[in-house]
Amino acid sequence: MAGASGGLSVSYYAGRLSRVNPFFRALPALVFFAAARLEAQVVVLPSVFVTASRSDEAPDRVPFAHEVVAGDEIRATPAVSIDGALRGLPGFSLFRRTDSLVANPTTQGVSLRGLGPSGASRSLIILDGVPLNDPFGGWIFWSMVPRESLAAAELVPGGGGTAWGNAALGGVVQLLTEPVAGRRDRVLAEAGGLDTRAVELQVTQPVGPGTLQILARDFSTGGYSIVAPANRGPIDIPATSRSHWATVRWSEPVGGDAVVTVTARSFAESRGNGTPYQNNAARSAFASVDLRARPSEAFQWDAVAYLENQGFSSTFSSVNATRTAETPASNQFAVPTTAEGASWVGEWRPDADQRTTFGVDVRDARGETREDSSYVNGAFTRRRYAGGRQSDAGVFVLHTRDLGHGLRASAGVRADGWQDDDGHRRDLASGVEIDDFSYARQNGVAFSPSAGLVWSASRDWQVRAALQESFRRPTLNELYRPFRVGNVITDANPALQTEKNFGAELGTRWTRGIFTFEAAGFWNQLRDPVANVTIAEGPANVPGIGVVPAGGEARRRLNLDQVRVQGVALSARWEIAANLAGEAQYLLDDSEVREATVAPWLVGRRLAEVPRHSATLGLVWRPQQRITLSPRLRWVGAQFDDDRNTLRLAPATLFDLSVEIQVAAGWKIFVSGENLTNQLVQTGRSSDGTVNIGTPRLVMAGVRWSR
Repeated sequence: MAGASGGLSVSYYAGRLSRVNPFFRALPALVFFAAARLEAQVVVLPSVFVTASRSDEAPDRVPFAHEVVAGDEIRATPAVSIDGALRGLPGFSLFRRTDSLVANPTTQGVSLRGLGPSGASRSLIILDGVPLNDPFGGWIFWSMVPRESLAAAELVPGGGGTAWGNAALGGVVQLLTEPVAGRRDRVLAEAGGLDTRAVELQVTQPVGPGTLQILARDFSTGGYSIVAPANRGPIDIPATSRSHWATVRWSEPVGGDAVVTVTARSFAESRGNGTPYQNNAARSAFASVDLRARPSEAFQWDAVAYLENQGFSSTFSSVNATRTAETPASNQFAVPTTAEGASWVGEWRPDADQRTTFGVDVRDARGETREDSSYVNGAFTRRRYAGGRQSDAGVFVLHTRDLGHGLRASAGVRADGWQDDDGHRRDLASGVEIDDFSYARQNGVAFSPSAGLVWSASRDWQVRAALQESFRRPTLNELYRPFRVGNVITDANPALQTEKNFGAELGTRWTRGIFTFEAAGFWNQLRDPVANVTIAEGPANVPGIGVVPAGGEARRRLNLDQVRVQGVALSARWEIAANLAGEAQYLLDDSEVREATVAPWLVGRRLAEVPRHSATLGLVWRPQQRITLSPRLRWVGAQFDDDRNTLRLAPATLFDLSVEIQVAAGWKIFVSGENLTNQLVQTGRSSDGTVNIGTPRLVMAGVRWSR
């Protein structure tokens, strides 16, 4: 097919979608402009996909929707952060509309296809086979993830629950670093607006019988005020961020068919959250051992054990109506957390037509929040200790085989036994104990079956269908820790039930010459989802919560009965000429509360933080051999910031661009810009009308060296 035909195909869909939002009206012109004047760069993606089944599999044999973003693509995006780069995919979103540049990490939970966003991620994030979700709260410390050393990011929205178990309710995102093998060195140095700068390096060097790899990053930004200019007062200062980490890995062959890799990582971060009093800090130490073996051509296995020790602290305040002063609301001075786990995964492949993957994994987490509250006459008068222990053990088996005539089937089942233990909450007032709760042990079993079909009807056309059931246990934070942000007070609930999701999807992919079009329809029934339900408005005295000031709200974590999330995902990719590649994606996400016995007023409401429409358009253009331009247009539709759909966040369109020039062998210089039109992106809205905003225009310049 000629380049013009590819443009016509994309333009047809863009024309249809232009009725939804003006963003799409620009799409046909952009595509035709590219087709007429640009030359393509063919992006080479990894040839195997591992996340859906925890074993190597060709991407065209995976029944669930999936996406692989190569490391070079991530590095080419204008975004400074990893989550910022992944937000270029409409199906990937964070609890808030802003990335981790300066946002509080407790708002960085991941939602795939809008499946119930919350600070506690409903999707499992994995770094080299080990969960990255915070053991206490479920959120993600994105600043811990290397960018220069990433080999790929694999996303499975709506899938992966059978292979991974707890927390993979909405899907799985796995971040894969480059292997500890051979010799590879990388260095990045960049600086730019908002007093932002970063240095990152990778050194991989054979030493004796093994290979040593050293990774490190130092990052800081002076940030920006997260309150909209119209609401800003003297108390508002820029939100800032500073982080650094170092990782050392050693890999060595052992025996005749095995390789052992040992990893140690240290991480520290501090953030200012927009006023003089509000800040947070985190630190962690991590170690893991990975042993892989291939005893025969038909059988291989991988065993991993890991241990993490983490600390976190955070302060919150209440700001007066004129934003001239703040009063401390809480001082979460320590959250000690430990997590340890292990897994063993085997793969039996007797021939090319069938494969069985099976394994077992265990995880144990302990955590406690220690915090002060009730600030009176210049001092905190109450102290709280709350936390507990969560344990989970699962076993799974997945089998795939060819059925002939281009048809491949997969089926699997997983069983997890979970237990919440040592749940407690102890409150002291002026040093005197007033409450001492010990919560009963809870345990249960969760099953996560899945099935799928992939039919290659022809060389150009493929159809796939998949079903899955998945689950998520509420985090220790949701179960045991009440919290206050400003005048909004949210109560914990140790009786929260397990969230469960039944999902189905039907998709197709059609490829002709330079053009690939994919479409998928998805449907999810989320049962017992945890929601922060508004139960009273201030001024009020709410049992179990206490005094709620005027203009404030009392919320409690409760299980709703049922939420339905359904929609359509469309994508088009094209390679117009030798030096141009482009991609357009659109997501229609219809999420609605269907049953809510505890809050019947929410029935028919949309889920908070889920836009109905979102889309992206990106190009990679090489006008000359040494020059690469990567423009990206992102549009996110309107959404609500509260469960009752009263606080609306306006739609936003953002334009990003990066320019990279290879100046010598191994040397590249680049300039990148996020939100170049300086669009004011609403990320939060409070009941008093105060609006929070996302990253303004941010231009960075830097140099990369690799060999």
